[in-house]
Amino acid sequence: MRGWWREIAGLVLPVACGGCGRPRTELCPECAAALTGTGPRRVRPAPEPAGLPAVHAAAPYTGAVREVLLAHKERGALGLAGPLGDALAGAVEAAAGAVAGAGGGPLLLVPVPSSRRSVRARGHDPTRRIALAAAARLRRAGRDARVAPVLRQRRYVADQAGLGARGRLANLSGALEVVPGGARLLAAARAGGAAETGGPAGTVVLVDDLMTTGASLAEAARALGAVHLSFISEIPHGLVAASAQHGFEQRAAAVIASSPASFEINRNSPRSWIVAGGER
Repeated sequence: MRGWWREIAGLVLPVACGGCGRPRTELCPECAAALTGTGPRRVRPAPEPAGLPAVHAAAPYTGAVREVLLAHKERGALGLAGPLGDALAGAVEAAAGAVAGAGGGPLLLVPVPSSRRSVRARGHDPTRRIALAAAARLRRAGRDARVAPVLRQRRYVADQAGLGARGRLANLSGALEVVPGGARLLAAARAGGAAETGGPAGTVVLVDDLMTTGASLAEAARALGAVHLSFISEIPHGLVAASAQHGFEQRAAAVIASSPASFEINRNSPRSWIVAGGER
C-alpha cells in the first residue's frame, strides 16, 4: 500500500530534482549527467574483502549522485528508478565485458537482497526495482537481459550503520543463500544461449545500488559460489565443466555508485571508507 501511494502521489504532487532540488523536474539534466558522466570504471574498496568479485561502478558516491540514490531509496522517489537503471545498465555491460570469455550471451542480473524489515520500512525494494529498470534498458539496446532474484537472507542481519569493514563482514558472514530452485533457474538461463542458439553462455552479474566496504557483494558472491551444480540432475548440457564442478564462477558485479576513494583503486590504503546510506 505504501509503495502504491507513493507512485500515485508522484503523479499529482509538485516534484523537485532528486539531486539538487530544482523544482518541477524529478531529475534535471545536470544531475542525470552526473549518474553516467564519468563512465563505468573498476572500483575496489580498501580494505578489499576476500571473495569480492570484480566490481564496476557508474559514478562516485558524492554530490548529486548521493542525493539521487537516497531520494529513491529512502524518500520514495520511485520515478528515479529509470535513470538509476540506465546508469546501472552501463556498469553491468562493463562488468560483463571484463569477464574473460564473456560474449553476447544472456546477462543475468542478480540483486543483492534487502532484508524484509528494510523492504517493509521503505515500502519497496530499491535494488530490485533498479535492477528491473537496468534489464529493461539493456533489452532496448538489444541485449538479452533478465533479473534473477535468487538470493535471500537466511538469518537476521543487524543494522549496518556505524559498523566498520570488519564489523560488516562479521555481520553478513553466512547471511545469504540461494532460494530453492534458484540454482536450477540460473543454470538453465546461463546455458540457454549456448544450448538454444549455439551462442555463448550467459553471464551472471551481481548488482547493487551502492558499494561501501564490499561486504554485501562478497557475501552474495559466496552464496552463489556455494551452489554446486553437479548435484542438480536437471542441469542442461550447455554449462561449462568448471561451473558444474565449482558452482557458479561468479566474477562480475556492478553498482551505480561507490566511494570516490574506491575509484582510485588504492589497494594499500589502511583506511575503511563508510558512507551514509550504505550497504544494508
